Order: sequence, then C-alpha cells, then structure tokens
Amino acid sequence: MRHHELDMTRGRIWPVLLAFTWPLLLENTLQLLYYTADSVVVGQYVGTSALAAVGATTHICGLLVRFFNGTATGAGVVISRSFGAGDRARLREAVSTTIVLTLIGCVGLTVFGVGLSGWMLRRISTPPDVLREAEIYLRIYFGGISGLLFYNVGGAILRAMGDTRRPLMFLIFCSVLNIGLDLVFVIVFGWGIAGVAVATILAQALSACLVMRAVHVSTGAFGSLGLNREIAGTILKIGLPFGIQMAIVAFSNVFVQGYINVFGSSCIAGWGVYVKLDQYMMLPIQSMGQAVTVFTGQNLGAGRNDRAKSGTWTALAMMLVISSGVAGVLCVNAPVLSSMFSPDVRVIDYGSMFIRMCTPIAVVTCFNQILSGYLRGDGNSRMPMIITLCTHVFFRQIYLYVITKIIPGNVFVVGFGYPAGWILCAVIMTVYYFVWQKRRA
Repeated sequence: MRHHELDMTRGRIWPVLLAFTWPLLLENTLQLLYYTADSVVVGQYVGTSALAAVGATTHICGLLVRFFNGTATGAGVVISRSFGAGDRARLREAVSTTIVLTLIGCVGLTVFGVGLSGWMLRRISTPPDVLREAEIYLRIYFGGISGLLFYNVGGAILRAMGDTRRPLMFLIFCSVLNIGLDLVFVIVFGWGIAGVAVATILAQALSACLVMRAVHVSTGAFGSLGLNREIAGTILKIGLPFGIQMAIVAFSNVFVQGYINVFGSSCIAGWGVYVKLDQYMMLPIQSMGQAVTVFTGQNLGAGRNDRAKSGTWTALAMMLVISSGVAGVLCVNAPVLSSMFSPDVRVIDYGSMFIRMCTPIAVVTCFNQILSGYLRGDGNSRMPMIITLCTHVFFRQIYLYVITKIIPGNVFVVGFGYPAGWILCAVIMTVYYFVWQKRRA
C-alpha cells in the first residue's frame, strides 16, 4: 500500500474517519471558496445587482454538476471495494472506465449548460436588472466546466483509495490562484462578473490537470484507457440514482429560487449570501457522509459488516456535535458575515434572517447524509434517492405552493421550505436505515 492511501478496515474507527475527513473537509471548503470569493469580490466591487446575478445562478450551476458528481459516486463505490479487496487489476479498469465516462459527461454538460443558460434563468423569473449579468456568468461557467468535473472525479478516485491529501494540496494552490485572479480581472482589468467566472474556470482547469496526473501515477490507468461495459454498468447502477437525486433536489432548489426572485434583487442577494454561508455548515456533514460511503465500501469489501455499522454511528455522533457548534457560530455572527458580501443594509438584513432561520434546523441533515452514506456504500442508492426526492422535491414544492397561497408575500415562510424538507427527510431516512439493517441480517 502506498503511503498516501488509507486502509479503513483497520484501526480505531473515529481516528480513521477523521484522518479521511479532515483533508476532504478542507478540500471542499477551499473549493467552496471559489464561489465565495466570486460573491465577495462582485458584491464589494461591482454592486448588488451583480451579487444577485451570482446568487441567481447558484442552483442552476448545482443542477447539472450535482447530477454528474452524484453519478460519479458509483465509481467511488466500485473503486473503494476493489481497493478494500486488494484487487489492483479491477481497480485499474474501474479508474479507466470512470475517466472515459467523464469525457462523455463533459461534452454533454458543456453543450447543455451553455445552450440553455438564458432559458433556465428566464424560467425562474430572474429580474431584468439581474438577467444579463447572470447569463454572462453562467455561459462562461459552463463553457469551462470540464476542469471542475475532472477535478471532482479525479479527487473521488484518489479518495476511494483513502488518499485525501494530494487533492487537498492541489486545491490549496488553485484556491489562492482563483482569489488572486478574481481581484486582478475585476479590479485591475475591470471585467466585472465575467472576470470572476473566467478566474474560476482557469483555476479549476489547473487543479484538474494536477489531480489527473496523480491518478495516473497511482493507477497507471491512462496507459490503457478503455470502457469496461460490466464496470460501467455497475458504476451507473449505483451512481445514477444518486445523480438523479442530486440533480432533482438542485432542480427543486431552482424553483425555490424562483419563489425568492419575486421579492427583488436585495432579497435575491441576501438569499445568495445565506446559501453561500450555509454551505460552510453543510460541508462537514457532507464530507463525513462521503467518508462513511468509502468506509462502508472498504469494510464490506473486506467482509467486516459490524465495523461498517459501527463507523456509521460513530460518524453520526461526531457530526451532531460539530454541526451544532458551526450553526451557533453562524447565527451569532450572521450580520457580520453577511456584510462581507455587501455593504447594502437590506442585503445584510435578508442574509441574517435566512441564516438564523435555517442553520439551527440544518443539524438534522446529519441523519440524512450519514445514513444515506452507509446505504450507498452498501450498494443501495435507490431508496436514499426516493426518500430525498419525496422530501426535498415533492414535499417542498407542495409546501411552497400551498403556503404562498395561504400567506402570500411573506419571504419568511418561503425560506422555511428548506428546513421543513430536512426534518421530514431525517425521520424517514432513519426509519429506513433500521429496516435495511433488519433485511440485511
């Protein structure tokens, strides 16, 4: 085993989970800084309408990217199981197949995203004073999306083998580059919102080159690229349900954005501030969920079922404590944090309101992420998909439609659509986890 790989089938559980999670968390945080830096630079140096434009694109960007990244989870499960079983030949084939599938995905997402950017923004009632800049940002973003996809897939391949350090090192360098380019393109060159989009895709392209080189050094997969149909079928069988789940949830968020957009640019900007800051709470939970998926895959591959279950509950306990602390920090400092994005008092007020309303309840997403992480590691991604779709999409849309008829013109009840879906999902996911364990026994 190479020194940068982590065997999660041995050792005390919580240190193993932390050893995997902390570099992944830092990596995801730095990746989020790409988008936070975009919003801060735009809000401070371009204006409220430009900040609202970036906010209006957030869920559309997530719609297509999350579908791809969710589908790539199937590759992580196959690779982690091959790694846990010590089958290097199948590991190399799985990596090769994943790279070919990524190439196909890059072409599809680029064409779809660039071609439909304006249409998607108009469908969610983006105000005229925001639409033009939002469309510029979105077209440039999707034009260079291949860098993001290859970085995410390359990072997932390395993490499936327990290697979270090299993706982190690459991203540290590229995050600094992104922030520097943001400042140069916006302040020095005066490119406005186009400048932050160009900075982001350039930094992502460099990080993709670095991480894919590391994949080749570790596996030699680029020496014999090809598509193994059996492995591709397994990847898609596991990954597609999760990809569909992620995409439809993001699609639902796009419609939530549509409900927010009717309240004007200050509210759109404030909602965008909340969405950016809320991710810093969600990232530890999501990172641990990814750790549980790999932990489960490796341990089930090695025949250690009891250790896989123990790891799930250890991860859940850790994240309940950590996420509660992060939620407290966000709530107490909401006005100060919101003011980092914009000096506009109305934007700060909206941002603070959304943060204090949603983040305390977001603690319950620990159950959603950790338990679904175990189920995906066990090869069951279909039911987590169904549960998430029912609670985050169908229930949320019904709630928003009904509540806006009963209490029209109230942005507070619209924003509460997020917490309502989280709570219902946590209850159903927990019940299903125990049902699954009973069937498995």
